Amino acid sequence: MSAVYETLLVDRPRDGVVLVTLNRPERMNAITFQMFDEFHAVCEELQKDDEARVVVLTGAGRGFCSGLDLDEAMTLPDMTPHQMMLGQQSWAGSMIKFHELPQPVIAAVNGPAAGGGLGVALAADIRVASTEARFNAAFVRIGLSAGDIGVSWSLPRIIGLGRAAEILLTGRFVDAEEALAIGLVNRVVAPEELLDAAFELADQIARNTPFGVTLTKRVLNANVDAGSLTQAVEVENRGQTLATRGADFREALQAFREKRPAQFTAG
Repeated sequence: MSAVYETLLVDRPRDGVVLVTLNRPERMNAITFQMFDEFHAVCEELQKDDEARVVVLTGAGRGFCSGLDLDEAMTLPDMTPHQMMLGQQSWAGSMIKFHELPQPVIAAVNGPAAGGGLGVALAADIRVASTEARFNAAFVRIGLSAGDIGVSWSLPRIIGLGRAAEILLTGRFVDAEEALAIGLVNRVVAPEELLDAAFELADQIARNTPFGVTLTKRVLNANVDAGSLTQAVEVENRGQTLATRGADFREALQAFREKRPAQFTAG
């Protein structure tokens, strides 16, 4: 990846893994309009990056993301409805791009994830949390709807409608222990173990075929809302048919027979 970002750090800590760090630690990684633009840009780069197998998202310093920067939020009432709508479409669209990346996205939540920060964490496919992590839908506590940047769609699908309703309507904080208990995060680890835990998951994913991983992500996203088992199986059948046409499927079978690690080519 070649772009240079002002609000993000992009690294490759190991083969196949891209680490994207929200990098405004002095403001608990609060999101600016520029950061939203850079979310779009980094996703567009990742879409074309054949070497990137898994993406890990985290925050610099003590926080994951404290939501929209207050200085930016103060400009919202002065926007015309048209300006606000176009802005909202762009800001929320960056979360759609994370959700639709061909690579799985792991959020390594190292501290508070509030408001827009909750939205960023929910845009990931898997969430690993530090014991210092906390989550809340801050929007509703500052005069807005808690339905923002996709949270009203993703949160009920992850933890169920009843729990999501409570969290979104009250705006209360959910600590790491509760987040694990309700399925908001996949695991909780000590702060110093967080990135290692995320990288361990990333390595497990990256050992599988690139095409198979992308198809799995797509079928999960499609079938969580499937109207019937028949519809879900139709999507699965197309994926399996495509997967068996590639060189990686033959390589996987041969490697299994020969009891050796497979060498995949994304074919």
